[in-house]
Amino acid sequence: MLSLYAHPFSSYCWKVLIPLYADGTPFDYQNVDPAFPGVMDALNRLWPIGKFPLLVDDGEVIAETTSIIEHLQACHPGPNRWIPVGAEGRRVRFLDRFFDQYVMNAAQPSVTHAMRPEGRGDAYGAEQGIKLLRTAYDWLDANLPDSLWAAGDTFTLADCAAAPSLFYADWVEAIGPSRPRLASYRARLLAHPEIARVVDEARPYRAYFPLGAPDRD
Repeated sequence: MLSLYAHPFSSYCWKVLIPLYADGTPFDYQNVDPAFPGVMDALNRLWPIGKFPLLVDDGEVIAETTSIIEHLQACHPGPNRWIPVGAEGRRVRFLDRFFDQYVMNAAQPSVTHAMRPEGRGDAYGAEQGIKLLRTAYDWLDANLPDSLWAAGDTFTLADCAAAPSLFYADWVEAIGPSRPRLASYRARLLAHPEIARVVDEARPYRAYFPLGAPDRD
């Protein structure tokens, strides 16, 4: 049995949960929320970096979301192929990094700033993050294909990365009507069954979002 240490509200945990759910892969969900004492301590013993999600497969510890999804595809394949081969695969890998680095990570400084005690925030870092996020939005709106998903008509790793990134980033800085292609893509992602499932599983934790979770999602 696979064990996944994860939190239902974590964007990067969604990225791994989506392919697990889509493939119907059995796993033991180890919820690291403080409501489940000892789970985070167990994660720290397995992975001193203390970050989640973390996958444990028969004693082997796999960290970092893309590596986890690669491991699942190689060792626990399901009906979906998350990382294609050839040129399509290279595009998928690029978009995976784009969504992580330039969307999710660009939104994070605003969240961190809001969470810090008064006088200890990083307003400049938050401002720079918003600038990068707007640039990323504009690039995506201009470069997303006319197909259903980010890299074509097949749902891939790129979409697993895009879903949580765009979900939460839009809470930080709205995509808005001036980027119709990107807004439409986000709406398609949220209608995907597995993405709708992780969104619903996260609803009880929305009070954790320091900027206030909007009702529209």
